[in-house]
Amino acid sequence: MKMLKIGIVGANGYSGAELVRLLARHPRAQLEMLISHRTKGTMLTAHYPHFQQIIEAGLEDMVPDEIAGRVELLFFATPSGVAKNWVPRFVDKGLKCIDLSGDFRLDGEAYRQWYKREPAPQKELDKAIYGLSEMNADRIKEAQLIANPGCFPTAALLGLLPPVQGGFIDTSFIVIDGKTGVSGAGRTPSLGNLFTEVNENTGAYKVGSHQHTPEIERFIKAFAGKEAKISFTPHLIPMTRGILCTIYAPLAKKVTTEDVRQYYRKVYKGRKFIRIRPAGSFPSTKEVYASNYCDIGVHVDERTGRLVVISAIDNLVKGASGQAIQNMNLLFGLEEDTGLDHVPVYP
Repeated sequence: MKMLKIGIVGANGYSGAELVRLLARHPRAQLEMLISHRTKGTMLTAHYPHFQQIIEAGLEDMVPDEIAGRVELLFFATPSGVAKNWVPRFVDKGLKCIDLSGDFRLDGEAYRQWYKREPAPQKELDKAIYGLSEMNADRIKEAQLIANPGCFPTAALLGLLPPVQGGFIDTSFIVIDGKTGVSGAGRTPSLGNLFTEVNENTGAYKVGSHQHTPEIERFIKAFAGKEAKISFTPHLIPMTRGILCTIYAPLAKKVTTEDVRQYYRKVYKGRKFIRIRPAGSFPSTKEVYASNYCDIGVHVDERTGRLVVISAIDNLVKGASGQAIQNMNLLFGLEEDTGLDHVPVYP
């Protein structure tokens, strides 16, 4: 059985470490290189002792020619603004790349406006395939460069796309209330993610300016063919992992909760990581913790004429590294759940 030689850029961060954790038990993955310019020359276990006797590997520097000669797939688990400078070099050398940052999800002008940085070269933006696995599998299978979706857009789009595609909701004003655990901010210390700031505290951030807003709008149009206006407000919750999106949208026609539920089941039939809740049951973050599942509950509020959708994911797995591996599986013709069939951790 041929093993896939994998490199991870940014293996010292939370998403990088999650890639290591998941790929360590993937039957077709060989972790060939773990790369971190900032912490090169150190052992991974110096940063994450829980890998002791599982992954005894050192962190290497970014040397493009050496990397291109050793791996066939490169994950970029780096902050936004890094991958856009490096991915073109590897794409030109014929490597397949999966970027977990936002560098290839938007067109150049939108990236400049929302990320406040210069965008990637246009030819790479044109090559990038959006890696929402359940909606774009056929194109992912043929890709060289995959733009892994953001954590909030994954939860929001998986929750929103079926009723948009089915014509159940008016897309002119959709409200998304998002809540995330602190690991979504990454491992670099900052005032906002200190224990004393987060504990016993909940607050909104980036109100009206979060960079995932245009991503959600762009891919509603791409996958459902409809323009959408999103009012998205994220909140930081005092927990480590998880995302919960509560979505409100005005109904466009008279339907029941069961009508909508059955349409979701039709859209996601055969999709192993989407779980539609029974009527009256709604997901929580603990029920998908450390797994690649997205759990979705729906309710038609007849009194207000709105559809309420609640979706839950683990931000580091389905919202980042798990979906990236799901895309890797599609890219190399493997079963979609290879190495990802983990039962959620509870409690």
